[in-house]
Amino acid sequence: MSKIVTLACLLILSASATAADPRPNILYIMSDDHAAHGISAYGGQLAQVAPTPNIDRLAKEGALFTNAFCTNSICAPSRACVLTGQYDHINGAFDLSGRVAPGKQMLAIQMKKAGYQTAMVGKWHLKAEPADFDYYCVLPGQ
Repeated sequence: MSKIVTLACLLILSASATAADPRPNILYIMSDDHAAHGISAYGGQLAQVAPTPNIDRLAKEGALFTNAFCTNSICAPSRACVLTGQYDHINGAFDLSGRVAPGKQMLAIQMKKAGYQTAMVGKWHLKAEPADFDYYCVLPGQ
């Protein structure tokens, strides 16, 4: 009887050890100054003129947002909204001179709390450094 209990315990423990899937890697790509019809994954009218096969593959193998919108029509305030989770009248980034201070870059902060390493690479355009990210390399002069 004790052999059966021991075997059952081992099976349960091994099943629980292998059943836990590793956390997914998250790659968030944000582009600005274009509409959904500029990316062929959305089936837009520009797909035949200017196809986007690499973005299409990311959309097919990852997540494709079909119900998302931007609360501001210019890049810095819309980027600040994504980073803070706040509308621009709350986060203070109303125009191209907007900034998101360290300690307010909630996307990076929450991802780090969840155990992820974070990086910001490319266009930042929010005046203060992206200091809440583990690593950053942004275009100079922004």
